[in-house]
Amino acid sequence: MPRPPVLLALMAALALAAPARADYPEAIRDVILPGYAAFAEAAAALDTAAQASCEAQALEPAFHTAFDAWMAVAPLRIGPAEEDGRALAILFWPDPKGLGAKAQAALLAGEPAALTPEGLAQASVAARGLLGLERLLWPAEPLPADPCPLVRATAADLARMAADLRDGWQGDTGFAQAMLSAGTEGNAEFLSGPEVRQAIFTLIHAGLEQIADQQLGRPLGSFDKPRPELAQARASGRSLSNVVLELQGLRALTESLTPDAPLTLAAFDHALGLAEALADPVFAGVATPGGRLKVEILQQAVRALRDTAAVELARELDVDLGFNAADGD
Repeated sequence: MPRPPVLLALMAALALAAPARADYPEAIRDVILPGYAAFAEAAAALDTAAQASCEAQALEPAFHTAFDAWMAVAPLRIGPAEEDGRALAILFWPDPKGLGAKAQAALLAGEPAALTPEGLAQASVAARGLLGLERLLWPAEPLPADPCPLVRATAADLARMAADLRDGWQGDTGFAQAMLSAGTEGNAEFLSGPEVRQAIFTLIHAGLEQIADQQLGRPLGSFDKPRPELAQARASGRSLSNVVLELQGLRALTESLTPDAPLTLAAFDHALGLAEALADPVFAGVATPGGRLKVEILQQAVRALRDTAAVELARELDVDLGFNAADGD
């Protein structure tokens, strides 16, 4: 029997009002591509600032803006980020053997004219990127030579890598298109949509594991031997800020994949609330019982979030927690 016009109008209105189901195309278009574009823009601004002045005070705002932008996409170690070791060169951490400082000392001891962006691109990844700049702007010890040429080369190298990352995701032959066209003829990168969901889910899981085990776990050390000096980006005062930004980025990526994961999103909000309330920018408090307890509680919340996502988010995305995700690979 034909439906009455009023019913047809109501059905049409409900269809228009109902939100479209989020999926990996939304994650790519709304989170990943804008994230890489923002990082490229911030890195270019940092490069411009470095060519004008090498002083830490002058570069600090642009440095923090670029670092902020990177943390939003830092967990996305896939595609262009893996090519040429870009992700490692942008943020080489942890560095337990101090390879970055040693490599930079050798560069500073060499001929200043050789300190070009092209030359630095061939140097050790440990000497480059955001933490390479941090060591030059806020050195732990007096530097053996004028750092200005190396500051400028490092900023220019960083801007180039950021642009390469952005461009590697964009266009008809970019990595985003390989994901969006999963399962189509000729696409050897992704054979189906579920493969794309699995890849992004794995990145989320591995990102949460990295935050808990490395960014929080390293400065925590052990009860008898806390290691606050091992906190990420300690010299620039960003250790806690990096955790917050990375959690925010992972939450945005998760919600863009599916808003129908209330337990996971609530666990994100809980962990973020703890992190944002933690008045300990470089985790110096882990050296005291009370300060250590607060960081341990945050670590436990991130691990609980990871475990919640492993069940609820995997179910919503219809993917399995395979060995890659479980191992953080």
